[in-house]
This record gives sequence, structure tokens and C-alpha cells, in this order.
Amino acid sequence: MSLFRLDASIRVDGSASRALADVVESEWAALEPDAPVVRRHIGVEPVPANAWANAVAGSMKADSDRTPEQRASIELARTLTDELADAEALLFAVPLYNFGVSQHFKSYVDMVITDPRMAPGADPVTAGKPAVLVTVQGGNYAAGTPREGWNHATAWMRRILEDVWQLDLEVVTREFTLVGVNPALDQFTELAEQLKSAAEDRAKVHGRTLPSRRSAAA
Repeated sequence: MSLFRLDASIRVDGSASRALADVVESEWAALEPDAPVVRRHIGVEPVPANAWANAVAGSMKADSDRTPEQRASIELARTLTDELADAEALLFAVPLYNFGVSQHFKSYVDMVITDPRMAPGADPVTAGKPAVLVTVQGGNYAAGTPREGWNHATAWMRRILEDVWQLDLEVVTREFTLVGVNPALDQFTELAEQLKSAAEDRAKVHGRTLPSRRSAAA
């Protein structure tokens, strides 16, 4: 059972989203030790800023009329979509940045949607595939907290992954990752540890169930 993993953190060492996704992958790998993993780290190697505009413009032209930049962007979109099409399970690790979706993940999604296999009206190549979205938040935006409603990322990502790409999606969220980093949050140290432990437990469950969810969807 092949796995595609995407990381959107701008960090490698010390990345909370990466660490939580490692838990998912470790549990999956214990059941699928010989299965291939394809990785893409868009936080470290981002989609070029002008790629989406070039892909959109190029899609409206015959290949002979496209610029080299447009051809390269269309090929990149094809490669990104191939990675999704070829995988049997998907893992996305995307942190909350400045109360919104990571620019790297948004650029990635925009590029994938330019491919005809993922365009509006198409049956997406991802339909029915099991997936896990890991997302982390420096603060806490749950109901009843002072910043309830400030998380403008998770709902959008769910709409893309569940509704547009039609994935069989599970979500693992960890809050208060900035506790221990931002002194203003020191009062939440105990709660942060509880939330971290709970998120890791959920990550383990979803990692272990990825293979069986694929079998059910097949």
C-alpha cells in the first residue's frame, strides 16, 4: 500500500506538524513495512510563486503557442497530480500560519486543480482514497476560547480534501504548540501536554487504520 506524504511546515527540525505526521507514518509503516513512500516538502521546496498563473494561462492555449514557462508549469501540475494518483493512501501535514492556511499548501492545491484530472467537474483521481490531515496550531481556537473563530485554515482544508478531492479523510489536530516557546502561554503548560498526548494517540489510531480503510474502499 503506497503512501504519499506532504509536509508544509517551513521547518524541518522542531516542526510540530512534521513530528505528529511521523507518528501517523510510523504506525502505518509497522503494518506496511515494504510499501513505498513518496514525499514532497513544499515548505522547504515550495511551488514557484508564478507557477499557478502560468499553468492557468497555458491551459487556454494550444501546446505550440505556450511559453516555456507555461509548459513547465503544466508539467509540474501533472507531476503533482501523478503523485496523488499513484498513491493508495495520503498524509498531509499542514500547520496554521497567521490564522490562515499555509501559503505553500494553498499554492500546491491551486496547482493540482489546474490538472484536467482534478479540475472542476472531473471525477478526481483521489476519490475514495484514505487520507489523514495533520494540522497544528500555536494557540487554541476551540469553542469558548478567547480566539474562537480565528482558525481560518482547517475548515478550508477539509472542504478541499473532503469535498473537492473526495478523500476519505481523518483529521488530527494539536493545539498550543507555542506553549514553552511563548512565555505568555506558560500558564497552559499542563493543558498543552494533555493536548499533545491526545493528538499523538489519535495519530496512532489513524496511522494503524489507513491500510484497512484502503481495503474497505477498494
